[in-house]
Amino acid sequence: MSELSSRCPAAGGGGVASETWKRHIVRQLKNRDLIQYATFRDLIGFYTRLLEKTSLTKGIMGGSIRNPSSDGSGSISHLLHRNDQLKKSMGELAYQVVELQQEVKVKDCVLEQQRVRLSEEERGRAGLFEIRQELQGRVEQVQEDNRALKIEYDALLERLRGVEAKHRLEKVKEGHLLEDMIQLKRQAAAHMNNRNERRSRAREAKLQREAQAAAGSKVAVDSSSSAPASRCTSPKENSCSNSPEKGRARLFRSASVSSPRIFTSMKELFGRKRRGYSVCSLEEELMCPSGICLSARVPARALQVLEAHEQDINAVRFSSSSDLLATGGTDRVIKLWNVREGSLTHRATLDGSRGGITCIDFNSTGWRILAASYDNSALLWQRDESIPKVTLTGHSRKVTAARFSSSPHQVLTGSADGTIRLWDLNRAACVQEVKVGSYCSDVVCSHTCIISGHYDCKIRVWDTRMVSCVEELPAQGKITSLDISCDHRQLLSCCRDDSLQLMELREWSKVRTCFRAEGFKCFSDCTKAVISPDGGFLTAGSADGAVYIWNVSTGNLETRLPDKHSSPISAVSWSPSGEYVVSVGKNRLAVLWSDI
Repeated sequence: MSELSSRCPAAGGGGVASETWKRHIVRQLKNRDLIQYATFRDLIGFYTRLLEKTSLTKGIMGGSIRNPSSDGSGSISHLLHRNDQLKKSMGELAYQVVELQQEVKVKDCVLEQQRVRLSEEERGRAGLFEIRQELQGRVEQVQEDNRALKIEYDALLERLRGVEAKHRLEKVKEGHLLEDMIQLKRQAAAHMNNRNERRSRAREAKLQREAQAAAGSKVAVDSSSSAPASRCTSPKENSCSNSPEKGRARLFRSASVSSPRIFTSMKELFGRKRRGYSVCSLEEELMCPSGICLSARVPARALQVLEAHEQDINAVRFSSSSDLLATGGTDRVIKLWNVREGSLTHRATLDGSRGGITCIDFNSTGWRILAASYDNSALLWQRDESIPKVTLTGHSRKVTAARFSSSPHQVLTGSADGTIRLWDLNRAACVQEVKVGSYCSDVVCSHTCIISGHYDCKIRVWDTRMVSCVEELPAQGKITSLDISCDHRQLLSCCRDDSLQLMELREWSKVRTCFRAEGFKCFSDCTKAVISPDGGFLTAGSADGAVYIWNVSTGNLETRLPDKHSSPISAVSWSPSGEYVVSVGKNRLAVLWSDI
């Protein structure tokens, strides 16, 4: 009993120590549960079960102390066994606590990362809010500016309506003033015509009176007046020649129709100056072309090769007298060359164009030079003046062709804008315009019509009196150039299908003669081909740098002139005298060909 009683306090002391340790753990767990309750809800159940086991163990230990069994050895062994089981349970619980602590640390790390992310999201949200505020301010500013612009637009619209109303009133006034001006000009013209008519009638009446007075004068006529005068052989006969017949002979001479007074009056009547502005001088109007070529020479060799321009040469043309040559290129100038004894010498340079030259033409007297330009205009020079006398503007794209018409004071232009215009040189104004709708590459003029070639593979014939298309002829390709024979009976067209086509103008025949040759290639959309002045040959430059000449009567290639051009040939010209052919190309060279 004493040994048993001595063991009981020890056992009781061990139970108190274990109970204190358990209470300490319970308190820590409760504190931890209170702190992390919201975060670790999944651990609450486990802790609840742990507390239940702890309470059960406490009850068992308390019961064993308060009610010791009579069978002391059996109870102690049983308690020791239970104690071992409880120690094992507590070890397992301690291990689980350690694992839970590790999981708590992991959860703490995850929670810290989420807090960091949350703080970053908060900062990003704050930045986005600031950007939103800024954008909202900008939107409000733009709306305010739009309202201001709307007010300004309404004011400008109102002003525009007022200006349009004033413009309509001014148009009406302009129409009235124009009608009044036209009426005044008609009256002035009628008055001038009446005055000129009166003057003309007065001069005619004066001439009639002088002629009647001369016809009514007494004239002594002897046989010697109708026969050639013979030399007197004696002084007596000489004295007879100084008789009163001499005075009568002088009277007859003063009363003749060829007297200076009558000649002066007729000169004043028929040679009086015309009214209005004229671009040509009297000397120019009285000049005539040199003549007609009966037989053209087929060139066989190059007489001269010269570097005519600083850049590519696009156009070349002989004057009607064949003694003057004009060349034009992308360097914006036209150069005139004297043609003498088989050589070209520089004569003058014509400036004034703001773009490259595409086409050149001389008038029938050779005193005026007309050129088409890339600057949407055509220019007119006098032969001895370097500055253009007239500039014709109105086309919206480059002018591809410019020709003198049958009227001496009218010219014709064709443009890439699809229009053809007829210009009056006296007024420097367009008098007729035809809208074709297709790129116009070249135009030529006959006596009664205008012929134009276009990129839509058609040749159109226009009646200048009705300003309408009277004939539309299809071609095999894009038209690059047109040329008309000197007798205006044949029309030559150069096409992009590497062929030349010749047709009769009088019949507008659908049948055409086509000329081709091996090696001949039409280089560009502005390649020029021409007819010889006698109408017997055709010539054109090729992309291989050679000049090709065809015989019209046989339809075959007459000759090929190679080796002088190292680049494609853009244009050729045959002199009206039939002696020379000049070719120009992209290598800045001009070559004079002949058979001399």
